[in-house]
Amino acid sequence: MKYPIRVYQAIAIFSFTILSVVQVFLVYNTYQLENERYYFSEKRSINEAYIKWVTNDKVFPGGQAIIDSTIARNAEKLEWLSEHDPEMLEIAKQKICDTIFTTLRKNNSFDKFLSDFTLAAAMDDSLVYCLAIEALEYMMTNGRYLTLYNRNVKYSLLSPELQYPEGIRIGGNLQKPELQNRAAWLSVSEPVPRTNRIIFSLYVDNHNRTLSIVKKMMPVLLLSLISLLINVYLFYITFKNWIKQKKLTEMKTDFLNSITHEFNTPIAAINVASKGLKNQKISGKVENIISLTDVIQRQAARLEKLVGQVLDVTTLHQVTLHKDTYSLHSLLDEILLDYRLNISNQEVDLILLKEANEDRVELDRFHFTTMLLNILDNAIKYNTQPVKKISVSTANYKKGIQLSIRDNGIGMETNTKKQIFKKFYRNESNEMHVTGLGLGLFYVKQCVDAHGWDLFVGSTPGEGTTFIISISQ
Repeated sequence: MKYPIRVYQAIAIFSFTILSVVQVFLVYNTYQLENERYYFSEKRSINEAYIKWVTNDKVFPGGQAIIDSTIARNAEKLEWLSEHDPEMLEIAKQKICDTIFTTLRKNNSFDKFLSDFTLAAAMDDSLVYCLAIEALEYMMTNGRYLTLYNRNVKYSLLSPELQYPEGIRIGGNLQKPELQNRAAWLSVSEPVPRTNRIIFSLYVDNHNRTLSIVKKMMPVLLLSLISLLINVYLFYITFKNWIKQKKLTEMKTDFLNSITHEFNTPIAAINVASKGLKNQKISGKVENIISLTDVIQRQAARLEKLVGQVLDVTTLHQVTLHKDTYSLHSLLDEILLDYRLNISNQEVDLILLKEANEDRVELDRFHFTTMLLNILDNAIKYNTQPVKKISVSTANYKKGIQLSIRDNGIGMETNTKKQIFKKFYRNESNEMHVTGLGLGLFYVKQCVDAHGWDLFVGSTPGEGTTFIISISQ
């Protein structure tokens, strides 16, 4: 079953898209893996140094004193409100937390710690961080914990600029704290009444994490890109060759289906001549018999050579010339006489104008005949006039003889003229659809080139076409 070429193109593009998506998915997974492992060893070093730095303290050295003193001043108030006024308790808790967090932010000393640490460890000094409190609780005298702050709750009296998903930011400008860049997570408590429990986290990362990961992945990305480009190139070459093979297959099929038509020219001439021999009125004259037998002999020889030519096409052989010297006018008389027999049932006005004074030429008779007949066939095929006019003329020029074949057919566009000598090319115009192999003008160009002649094609849409062959001597 044959499908339009666009169906195959769509399937090919779809397949290539899947391949590209898989490639991108693999690269993305590699990126995610690198992202999860990024700064793994550095985080461990920072974690150890940070824990040592805040030993017996909270958030940063001096942080515990700030938290404990603030809560101690309000401990009795919190105890009383928890028993008698829950609404005022919520307000009091938020005011206490606001005081604690504001003071902690004002006294944050982590910037100096990070600077000293990176300098001592000879690390990248472009690190950014986020120091956040996730929860703060107060243990009352009854042994129960009273939650002062929890990051999962939004508090109306606390500044929205301080409340983030990771908690209350005490310091740092890291935009996206994530599990991958969390260097430390601490929960500090004392199971003693009127003390507090606090949970805080430290996130540390490079200021441009994505760029750093991409640089680290550069070999993988380059290999992936090269692989993708190679796949694109191979895909393109494969698809192009497949299209070419598909077209060649279709052309060969068309060639086999149309081969009978190409043999009709000599066969029809032989049939007409043989019928003439059977006609007593024609065969009664010796000169008629000689003329008709000459036609049969020439066309039989042409048919034999045409078989060889067809075999040459199937094996893609080039034109091989066997030159002799001929009178061009006499040769044209014979060719046109035979051709008129084949078009006797069509309205064709075919004339020969012998304007050359010197008509001796050296050429291969068979290939020259094939060349001329192919041009004449095209002049009739691509012609919608009631009377198809074809003029064959000769003229001398300084290097030899010019042979011109002019018709009154449909003519050709400029783009069509550039394509007509390609093998198997056929002009599928909107005006008409013709059958054939698309080999006629290919043969013409091969013959002209093999003889070393020059060929010019002049054509105007709607006004006809002229082939001028310059036969140099």
